[in-house]
Amino acid sequence: MLLAAPLLARRRTAPEAAALVVVALLVLAVAVDLLPAVAAVALAASMAATFAVVRLSRLAVRPATRAAVVLLDGAVLAAGSTAAVLPLARGRAVVVAGTAVVGALAVLGLRRLPGRSGSPLRARLRRLTEATGPAVGLALTGWLLLPRPAVPAPARLAVAVLLGVVGSVGITALTGAHHRPGAATCRGGVALTLLGLVLLAVVGPGPAVLVAVPPLVTGLLLVAAGAARAVVPPTAPGRAAPVWPRAVVPALAVLLAAGWHVGAGLPTDRATVLLGVLAVPALLLRELVRPAPGELPSGDPGPASGPPSPPRTPAGPSTTSDPVPDGAVGAPAPPPGPVPAGAVGVPEPLPAGAVGAPGPLPADVTALPPPGASDRPALLRAVATAPAGALLVVELHVPGAEAVPPALRDDLLAEAVHRARAVVGRSDLLAATGAAGFAVLTPTGPVLAYALGERLLAALTQPYRTGGTVLRVQASVGLAEITGAGPEDVLRQADLARRRAVQLGRDRVEWYDAFLEEQLVRRLDLERELPGAVARGELDLVYQPVLGLVDRLPVGTEALLRWRSPVLGTVLPAELLPVAEDLDVVGELEWWALDRACRQLAEWSAHGRRLWMAVNVTTGELTIPDFVQRTGAILAAYGVPPDRLVVEVAEPRIGADLSTVVARLAGLRSLGVRTALDDFRAEHASLAHLRRLPIDLLKVNGRLVDSATETQDALIDVVVSVGDRLGVEVVAEDLESPAQVEGARRAGCRYGQGFALARPATAERVEAYFEEFPSTPR
Repeated sequence: MLLAAPLLARRRTAPEAAALVVVALLVLAVAVDLLPAVAAVALAASMAATFAVVRLSRLAVRPATRAAVVLLDGAVLAAGSTAAVLPLARGRAVVVAGTAVVGALAVLGLRRLPGRSGSPLRARLRRLTEATGPAVGLALTGWLLLPRPAVPAPARLAVAVLLGVVGSVGITALTGAHHRPGAATCRGGVALTLLGLVLLAVVGPGPAVLVAVPPLVTGLLLVAAGAARAVVPPTAPGRAAPVWPRAVVPALAVLLAAGWHVGAGLPTDRATVLLGVLAVPALLLRELVRPAPGELPSGDPGPASGPPSPPRTPAGPSTTSDPVPDGAVGAPAPPPGPVPAGAVGVPEPLPAGAVGAPGPLPADVTALPPPGASDRPALLRAVATAPAGALLVVELHVPGAEAVPPALRDDLLAEAVHRARAVVGRSDLLAATGAAGFAVLTPTGPVLAYALGERLLAALTQPYRTGGTVLRVQASVGLAEITGAGPEDVLRQADLARRRAVQLGRDRVEWYDAFLEEQLVRRLDLERELPGAVARGELDLVYQPVLGLVDRLPVGTEALLRWRSPVLGTVLPAELLPVAEDLDVVGELEWWALDRACRQLAEWSAHGRRLWMAVNVTTGELTIPDFVQRTGAILAAYGVPPDRLVVEVAEPRIGADLSTVVARLAGLRSLGVRTALDDFRAEHASLAHLRRLPIDLLKVNGRLVDSATETQDALIDVVVSVGDRLGVEVVAEDLESPAQVEGARRAGCRYGQGFALARPATAERVEAYFEEFPSTPR
């Protein structure tokens, strides 16, 4: 049923959908002679009235709208009762009386609904003329279809006009643009209910009475749905109602009625010609009162609710976004001072209908807002009216922006906006989301939207030559697909994807998915809980023994950091350290780990065990000027021999700090501390670094000694050979199977570490493990 589409488009309508299915089954039962037509009408109307009464009763708890809800509830109950007693009624008096009661209660209830609006006279006249055409068409349909011998001509004309008016009001209320869509839907439901009751009174008890079922059932359900929307209005704008039924439904009805009239061989009378001619003045009046330029047509979506929005004033970033990081393009400046033209958010008209949706866009989203402003409300309306497509959220960032002069930064912003406008298509909408970036709404699919994000990225990250200076801007793009979710959800998803792109290093496009949201929520929890973890005593160390591969005796241990969060559980270094680096607390964690490891090493040394302790440090901490002195102070405080401590640094992270890392490792070795290169990649550049780094241990991954291919065998042989020439001991780590252990031993690795040999454990468990090896050097 076409008129039921607004019901099925709403959320939480499973009962209404079930009611419509049952109605269809009742009609089918009548078609196969299992049920009388009047009984099917009574059952269908009673069921729809029951659903509507239950929903309206839940709304009666609000004192401000209780009177309106009670009156509408009474109208629905009266309509259901009128149809329910139809099989027992004699004549049409009961239906006529019920129709009068329903109309009176409904009118009183509609007048008490909240949000009564005073539309301008021109707008009211326009809505009246737009409803006249469908009314004439439906009246002509009724005149052609109503039985001639049974109904006198004056009564038939009156009934036809009444059907046309009621039907036109119902269609216009369900498909037009309204300032209070809840009340309009309720009004349309009342009109359809009255139409169904009028049909019951006119058609009589025969099989043709089934024509009253669609408007009656749909009308009752719409009364409840519209009242709920009027009493509890939605927080986000909904999709624009379709306008085509206003023209299609009456035209199709007239066409079918005229075909039946001609096929039956009935003559054309004066009333038929008169009703057909009346459609022409309706069209002329509609053109005379059409919207003026710049005025929203009555069929287009207006503001989400309430009066027109006031002029926008500059605002900060959206509240759903992260605070603008230091150095971000467009980071909030002091209030005084103008914002340059051309910056992100500079108003520059875009073509109408920029989203590329079948219908036009709201008038206030066809251009960007003032500089630094957030066009969030208009963007949400555009997303709500877009039937499909994708939303991209772009954030710009200038590395070292604090050193960029303001004038130069303004020129850079203007150039960035110019590049973005050159990339987006004519069907795309470019809108500001705050001072730190902008959003692009595109009607294309997700794959093409991702390609658009890559093009934006390529254009925005090209070097900027301005004022005799070359600058580079980083960009992060988050993409979310429009798949029927609310506009707030789509914007939040795109912003979450943008945050993920920032976390992964910027200059990338990230696509939203549910797993991504879980990761981001986890990341936010980590960032919230990690500060103060040291002071709260939540950090811990576990120790993994390192064994000789020949005699399988423990020679040392590696201290591994664990965060025992009471909220998040145990967090491993792979997840912990990236967050710590972003929060700039990694130094606090690593110095705590070094101090605790040296204290544990002192306890083991006091029991006579000659074991070494390996501690991981990042290049950021290793390169600080006083790292060697602070390490020496910790060793002296616990009385630990320097040669029992091994400081490990990961080879992939050395990079541009190679010279400083070489100096610090040399300083540690001058103290007697042993050094190790962790996570050795065994590449050509890595082998070149190995010749420069002053290290004592070289740790390679167990995959290199898996003996899966001849290439791996040759590679590990090269690594071991270079280590022997340089006097470096090779340790195979991450050994997870006996085959890897055997492969490491055959390859010449002296030491091994991994789950296949010993798992990480607390200090007490490791101490008990050592007791199994009485021959361990003491």
